[in-house]
Amino acid sequence: MLLKRIITASVLASLIALAVFKLPMEYFSLLIGLFTLLAAWEWSNLAGVTSLLKRGLFLLALILPMLGIHFWTQILELVAQVTDWPDVRDYSGILEWLVIPPVLFWVLVMILIRNAPSGLLNLQLKTRYKVLIGWFVLLSAWMFLSRLRSFYGTEMTMYFLILIWVADISAYCAGKKWGATKLAPEISPGKTVAGMYGALISALVCAVALSLIYGFQPMIAGDFVLLSVLTVLISIYGDLFFSVVKRQRGVKDSGILLPGHGGVLDRVDSIIAAVPFFYGCIYFIYRLVS
Repeated sequence: MLLKRIITASVLASLIALAVFKLPMEYFSLLIGLFTLLAAWEWSNLAGVTSLLKRGLFLLALILPMLGIHFWTQILELVAQVTDWPDVRDYSGILEWLVIPPVLFWVLVMILIRNAPSGLLNLQLKTRYKVLIGWFVLLSAWMFLSRLRSFYGTEMTMYFLILIWVADISAYCAGKKWGATKLAPEISPGKTVAGMYGALISALVCAVALSLIYGFQPMIAGDFVLLSVLTVLISIYGDLFFSVVKRQRGVKDSGILLPGHGGVLDRVDSIIAAVPFFYGCIYFIYRLVS
């Protein structure tokens, strides 16, 4: 099983790195969109949607706003021309504000898991609410990962992905070596406090390495250290959130598409939770220094 995990993770990481550096922005966004739809298909099953028609409609409910977001600037330009309302172009930056709801959502998830894991695990939501939550978190993850690559470049996007991947590996190794105390045994018995600290320390190392490579000023370097540590912390609790959903559904994995890992959601759950926060902070840092 471990060998399968290593092979699958290595192949995926290589393909994603190639996509980040080589694909034009439109194709990168499309590729991320395809992964998002695969994850959405798995989420619909975890939410209890059994009808193929309803699961297809769920995918369509994601595709339409994806298209709207992707062509947002062109849509505003068209509206300005058709309605003779040039001021509508001023709304082009409104999408940046949409980062606030997912960040608040994941912070709330962290608080609930930290303070009331049993209550969250026993919370029985109707299927339509679970579908809505999945739509919300998946759409926001696609949106802000795409915008991270579009506005802040390949290197920042790759740093974010490496940050999450290194934290995941570090958590696993530290948990295996020193993991006596469980982090959230009611939700995920395999996750340990030592694993969490290992992940956070790896975030610190990644941020210091980035700062040294690019010669950041001490204040900016400090910002990236804090950003990286908090991003990894959110990613850990994002992983736990998806574990809650899987336990409520009574399954170990979200799917079977990836050998050794389960489904797409099992591989990208940390990224889904972390990318809105990372993007929002990068946006703020860049505005601060510009």
